[in-house]
Amino acid sequence: MMKKLGGINGLILGVFSIFGAFLIEGGSIKALFLLPPLVVVFGGTFAAVIIGFGFNEFRKIFSLAGLAYFPREYDTTGLIYTFIEFSILARKEGLLSLESQLEKLPSSYPKKMVRLLVDGTDAESLQNIAYCEMKSMQERHFSNIFIFTKMGGYAPTMGILGTVMGLVMTLAQAGGDPNSLIHNIASAFIATLWGVFSANLIWLPIGDKLKQCHLEEKHMMEISLEGVLALQSGEIPSVVKARLISMLPQREQEKILAS
Repeated sequence: MMKKLGGINGLILGVFSIFGAFLIEGGSIKALFLLPPLVVVFGGTFAAVIIGFGFNEFRKIFSLAGLAYFPREYDTTGLIYTFIEFSILARKEGLLSLESQLEKLPSSYPKKMVRLLVDGTDAESLQNIAYCEMKSMQERHFSNIFIFTKMGGYAPTMGILGTVMGLVMTLAQAGGDPNSLIHNIASAFIATLWGVFSANLIWLPIGDKLKQCHLEEKHMMEISLEGVLALQSGEIPSVVKARLISMLPQREQEKILAS
């Protein structure tokens, strides 16, 4: 829960810090939300993604943004305790007894690995299957992350484009109504603001958050693989515990050892 709130709270803090400072200096909310700059920055950024990655990939960015702010959490400590429990059961009743315990595992990956183990898959094949899936997952995740990294580059450029357009309009109307000229200048620089803001507080942080989600899922998969290999080799529960908790940060290791 704290991880999920952290992303939302960070975004809120960024919005209040940047736009709040603008308002404190005497700016107005209306000036920030001029339609032309928003259309140029966000419309141009989305268009660049569609051109570069295709419409199907573009449609994924909204669900990926949701995943970044509300990521799936993996209880690696609970997973380790489950494998320790499995090792006790396997020594008493054999590996086949684990088939009825699969529902205790929190996600599909460790379930699949334990099922392969129960079916008699050897250690080398288990490793090959696991590494193949990890590689596929990494390529898929990095492809998604790359979209947001590119959006972080597109957005400021679109902001500059909007600024240039606004200044061109201003120069084209030189000598005309001063109010119209001021409005065009405001629109011009608001475009740059939204371009830089969206890149550094929306798109790039989402990419960074997806990287963190990838690392957490990969860590869960690595622990699952080590647990299955420990079961396959018939290691005693104390060795299984030592083997798996060594993959956790030092602070979490100390908590488990103290319990």
